[in-house]
Amino acid sequence: MPAPAATVIDSLLFRDAFGTPAMRAIFSDHALIQRYIEVEVALAKAEAACGVIPAEAADEIAARCSFEALDFDLLRHETDNVGYPILPLVHQLVKQCGEAGRFVHWGATTQDIMDTANVLQIRAGLELVSADIDALRTILADLSRRHRDTPMAGRTHLQQALPVTFGYKTAIWLAALDRHAERLAQARPRVLVGSFAGAAGTLASLGESGLAVQEALCRELGLGVPVSTWHVARDGFAEVVNLLALITGSLGKIALDVMIMASTEFAEVYEPFVTGRGASSTMPQKRNPISSELMLAASKGVRQQAGLMLDAMVQDFERATGPWHAEWMAIPESFVLTAGALHQAKFALGGLIVDEAQMRRNLGLSRGLIVAEAVMMALAPHTGRQAAHDLVYAACRVVNEHGGTLAEALAAVPEVTAHFDRAAIDRLTDPANYLGAAPQMVDRVLASAPRDR
Repeated sequence: MPAPAATVIDSLLFRDAFGTPAMRAIFSDHALIQRYIEVEVALAKAEAACGVIPAEAADEIAARCSFEALDFDLLRHETDNVGYPILPLVHQLVKQCGEAGRFVHWGATTQDIMDTANVLQIRAGLELVSADIDALRTILADLSRRHRDTPMAGRTHLQQALPVTFGYKTAIWLAALDRHAERLAQARPRVLVGSFAGAAGTLASLGESGLAVQEALCRELGLGVPVSTWHVARDGFAEVVNLLALITGSLGKIALDVMIMASTEFAEVYEPFVTGRGASSTMPQKRNPISSELMLAASKGVRQQAGLMLDAMVQDFERATGPWHAEWMAIPESFVLTAGALHQAKFALGGLIVDEAQMRRNLGLSRGLIVAEAVMMALAPHTGRQAAHDLVYAACRVVNEHGGTLAEALAAVPEVTAHFDRAAIDRLTDPANYLGAAPQMVDRVLASAPRDR
């Protein structure tokens, strides 16, 4: 049996519903420890390049620091005792490196190593998020092109409002993800910077070589050089998690739309059919929108962590007494949940079943009332806007109280037939003829960012 798990992030049952193996691997304990070692080795190389430690010592540290040789039970026990993992790790690395071990962790503080390792994790995590967003943008662009002119009921306050197209709806989703892709690119230079500043952030332990070592370390790791110490300036990490909250928030909105449109009363779209997926233990007819449900849940989870990260920004003096630790919970969970939500979105939208005929039928549910505005605006040049409003309003009441269609009711109004014959009235009350600029807005979204095709 695998080791017991207590959360959906690493649960045997739920982990692939709420995350992905690739993102879990980035934020696993083993990967984190390897990142710590990577930073320690890079620090030795940087210090050797700056003449702070002997080059031979740096070579030995690079060659002999071994993840595989660690005593993980000892590391766990000492971490629990110390409260942080770096000192226990350094104890073992020093022993691994023999005489060169006395130069391991030279001039560094625990937070330098941990923060920089976290940045390396975040960089890898953002690469996965970016790739998934790009894939999802391609899916949504295809849906938007295909359904540019597919009429459906637009809804406000859960009531039919005016006709739109399904492509217009998916283009709105797409535009949000386009903006998230832009935000990701803009955030990287601010976030992907190293952290090496020493005990109180002044690099005093390295004297005049401090800033040179800092720059060399960041160069070794392919990270940006911070303009100032950020031990207690946590806006970068908070920005990342809040960006993930924005991304999953957009996915949650998409999920909610899909779930409502998939309800029996709407029946306009469905998630891809897979035998058994979304099945009920008691109702054989059920086909629940599982991916959308998971996307919505993930958006709520990441939102909570975004708030935690904002709270963790409030840190005391030059080293925090506890808010820093909150990040250890928030960052991995946010990335894993975001990866899970993106994975579910790619599945749900990549194979989305769109019932165009049902969309058209739903457009007819109001018997033409959904385009009452179209009739009013066409009649207004002949009668004046207020008179046109009153005439159409009265016709709508006839439909609501006595049945029939808006076209039939209008055809019985002399003030209307004086200006429009029955064919014109039928055209005015056809929802497909009152789409506004919805198709053109789809075109604008598709043209607003680089597309694969």
